[in-house]
Amino acid sequence: MKGYNDRMNGRSITELTALQEQMRHCHLCAKAGYPIVPRAIFSGPVTARIMVVGQAPGGREVERGLPFSGPAGRRLFSWLAQAGFKEDEFRKDQYITAITKCYPGKGKSRGDRVPTAAERELCLPFLAREVELVQPELIIPVGGVAIRHFLGKMKLDDAIGQVYHKDGRSIIPLPHPSGANIWLNRPKSKLLLQQALLLLSDASWQ
Repeated sequence: MKGYNDRMNGRSITELTALQEQMRHCHLCAKAGYPIVPRAIFSGPVTARIMVVGQAPGGREVERGLPFSGPAGRRLFSWLAQAGFKEDEFRKDQYITAITKCYPGKGKSRGDRVPTAAERELCLPFLAREVELVQPELIIPVGGVAIRHFLGKMKLDDAIGQVYHKDGRSIIPLPHPSGANIWLNRPKSKLLLQQALLLLSDASWQ
């Protein structure tokens, strides 16, 4: 696997640790006046074969310091369980991060605020570096913001249930697991989700 020797000799481990420290101490969004809650949330080793990329952490994730540890996270890991992944093992072995690393705060209506394009631009160099250092074989973008970042503008109906190949790695999108996501309530959407989970259940990812 590409980058395997670098990870094993510790070069990428050291560089990833340095990057994570940089993310923890980043205040670019706060200095720009964006109403975020500064605390970068991510987890996982440099040896991960799979990288999950969400939109942004939520309030529960900030409290616990652990990505996808709120209600949406419970739903996400219930999906991954259907694909054959155990949560404790997945968290230990795989890398979990987000487009923006800090909690953007509550939105004007139900749910958390979606990070603006300007906020995402400030944070995306961190994500690019995470991908460069971890070099995952599979990326799982979760939700529309993450899907559009990796695959460009497309409807969820077209993205979910498919496997894409880009820059030498596979991409299997999942919908946002928030209870506020009305897309999940449609029978067609449920079928597409099951198709995506079937792709993830492939033995090569286990």
